[in-house]
Amino acid sequence: MLLIDTGIFVAVADRDEPHHNDCAALLRTRSDLAVTATVIPEAAWLIEARLGPAAEARFLTLVTSSRFTIVDPINVDYQRAIALIRTYTDLGLGFVDASIIAIAEHHGIREIATLNHRDFAVVRPAHCEALDLVP
Repeated sequence: MLLIDTGIFVAVADRDEPHHNDCAALLRTRSDLAVTATVIPEAAWLIEARLGPAAEARFLTLVTSSRFTIVDPINVDYQRAIALIRTYTDLGLGFVDASIIAIAEHHGIREIATLNHRDFAVVRPAHCEALDLVP
């Protein structure tokens, strides 16, 4: 399963983003796409703020289609996200990224689609040596 971070959706929605083509190709070619419930409101807000409500509606239609599995965090994921935020205070790891890592750990997922390699490359997940980051 490939967990998708916010920046991928923003790049797909905005044709002027430098990574638009790579991110759009990733979503077109992979069939094992998943998104955490924490990413959806962040991506929707950014897309609406930058591109307007029609783009936000297109994003929400895409992410709620049968192509994506939406993964809801449970209490242990929230607790692990809090621990990660506390551990990586110097990094400024935010809740959405911390929740992606916590959910990846919980579900044994190693592969994350993100444009934020800085945060995801620094954090050491509990279930593997390092996360595999794409594109």
